[in-house]
Amino acid sequence: MASGEGFLTDEQREVLKIASQNAETPLPSPRLSSSPKSPTSLLSDHQLKDPAGGKAPTCGVGVRHVRRSHSGKFVRVKKDGAGGKGTWGKLLDTDRESHIDRNDPNYDSGEEPYQLVGSTISDPLDEYKKAVVSIIEEYFSTSDVELAASDLKDLGSSEFHPYFIKRLVSIAMDRHDKEKEMASVLLSSLYADVISPNQIRDGFVMLLDAADDLAVDILDAVNILALFVARAVVDEILPPAFLTRAKKTLPESSKGYQVLQTAEKSYLSAPHHAELLERRWGGSIHVTVEEMKKKIADLLREYVESGDTFEACRCIRELGVSFFHHEVVKRALVLAMEIQAAELLMLKLLKEAAEEGLISSSQMVKGFARLAESLDDLALDIPSAKTLFQSIVPKAISEGWLDASFTKSSCEDGEGQSEEKRLRRYKEEVVTIIHEYFLSDDIPELIRSLEDLGLPEFNPIFLKKLVTLALDRKNREKEMASVLLSALHIEIFSTEDIVNGFVMLLESAEDTALDILDASTELALFLARAVIDDVLAPLNLDEIASKLSPNCSGSETIRMARSLITARHAGERLLRCWGGGTGWAVEDAKDKIMKLLEEYESGGVVAEACQCIRDLGMPFFNHEVVKKALVMAMEKKNDRMLNLLQVCFDEGLITINQMSKGFTRVKDGLDDLALDIPNAKDKFSFYMEYAQKKGWLLTSFGSSAMEAPPIATAS
Repeated sequence: MASGEGFLTDEQREVLKIASQNAETPLPSPRLSSSPKSPTSLLSDHQLKDPAGGKAPTCGVGVRHVRRSHSGKFVRVKKDGAGGKGTWGKLLDTDRESHIDRNDPNYDSGEEPYQLVGSTISDPLDEYKKAVVSIIEEYFSTSDVELAASDLKDLGSSEFHPYFIKRLVSIAMDRHDKEKEMASVLLSSLYADVISPNQIRDGFVMLLDAADDLAVDILDAVNILALFVARAVVDEILPPAFLTRAKKTLPESSKGYQVLQTAEKSYLSAPHHAELLERRWGGSIHVTVEEMKKKIADLLREYVESGDTFEACRCIRELGVSFFHHEVVKRALVLAMEIQAAELLMLKLLKEAAEEGLISSSQMVKGFARLAESLDDLALDIPSAKTLFQSIVPKAISEGWLDASFTKSSCEDGEGQSEEKRLRRYKEEVVTIIHEYFLSDDIPELIRSLEDLGLPEFNPIFLKKLVTLALDRKNREKEMASVLLSALHIEIFSTEDIVNGFVMLLESAEDTALDILDASTELALFLARAVIDDVLAPLNLDEIASKLSPNCSGSETIRMARSLITARHAGERLLRCWGGGTGWAVEDAKDKIMKLLEEYESGGVVAEACQCIRDLGMPFFNHEVVKKALVMAMEKKNDRMLNLLQVCFDEGLITINQMSKGFTRVKDGLDDLALDIPNAKDKFSFYMEYAQKKGWLLTSFGSSAMEAPPIATAS
């Protein structure tokens, strides 16, 4: 077939056919090809030229992608076909814009074009923070405590309540005194019913952490926040121990630490601090907590006199403090215990108030719980308080006005913590024992009572309770406490018990200072007096200090005690530090003992001498009688004193412990005594052997005495 322009010759068709077939399989390597001229080499004879006349590279271009146009030129087409000039394109050409017909029976909405649009995911905490701001602002406008409490309950998200505390206080800090007072009142109202005690604590911790930031915007932020913390302690929504624990988590250089220091030193340590703090933000639209307590006490006493339950309920309703009804419950129960004739009236009032819905179930439980926590202190004034309380609780539950969960939770706690239960019972017992001692001044009876308890492992707790109760009493009781410590150390308390007891006292000194104005100074006097009375050695103060935190107030108390001990005439001053107290002082007692022994030695009667010793009324100090009797026997070279000691021992007037301590004191002073009595050591050896034969001394005394320097036996 003749070839014209635009047509392929037979030879060209043959070459193209071979090239197309070979393109379907991998081309052989030129080295392995046996053909003198492969199809690719044939194609290379027809180089493609670009429009500019240059050679277009063909390396890497598949043969099937090379096509010759009708003009006889080779052109490169699109890889998927449907390209190039003079071609019809693909079977389905997708390059053209397509339109979706919604009326088409085959219409699929999934084929519609879509666009991803970013959206912000809402944070529950952010939503909560925005919502509480409106609740707080509305409260500051309306002063409606119950509405604010209801709105906060309806908001839910109770896990975020610490943020509400932080937001409420931080907003009030930048407002007038009226809003500050309102914020404090609201916190007291929400406590326990809406916001748990732990959440209150966490909220204030967050405020302390943010104190540095608050100080940037609020000029007097440290002082204002310190007032809020102190007020929370006074209102009993924060425990006094909160300040000590929070300090440990904050750097000393932080504003939060300064807040706690200011609250403790400037506000909570001031005289009449509770009254001052409650009236600090004057002009409040609310009565203070103390005023409300007084109103409740007055209406309850009027009810006792009138017996008009309806009128009493009306007065409670008119108070308008449903969030504070737990105080009504607590005070009503206390009155029922104090006034036996009022018990039935008070229980009737509480029952009717509960049935009318005047006092809610949660407020009733909270009132009972608050009284249960203060039973130890209440027992000091009402010895039968615990028994009465235990009889009221089951009656209230059976009549349906106290939720049964109150006793259930108490039982669960007791079962899970048997040791705590033993400790609680021990504390209750020793409070009664100490109270009776302050009334009777009978040390032997107290010692017998402690021995009957049979819990020597709790001796340090007894010491803490004794001193704590004495701190809040007159000098007479303080003197009695110091005298008792001397007696207990001789009879049943070890030095380790005394040390551990003082450690516990000093660890809680900061809490004690909230209730007792001069607690630190008084504790220092107790410590110094214990050293003077030989209850503690000076080195024991170092041991106590090593068990305390370096910067705690207890360390300062120990430093104060050291300075008291090293002062001039410290012994005489400390022995009379309580202004005479019971009238007993060591020096006075020594003088009396010396006079009665001299009178006996000069020809007195044994029975009369024993009666004089008994009249001293200080059995814990009878070791001084033993010591002076032995020294006088050495000086006078008269063994008549041994007869007196024998009679005293036989009658139980001087115990084996007192006898052993008296001999020990003489043994410890033998070196000094030998300066005035050359044969003192010989005499003491004779007296010791005599006492051991008679059974005056403890079995352990012999071994300890052997540690003394060897002395010659009496001839």
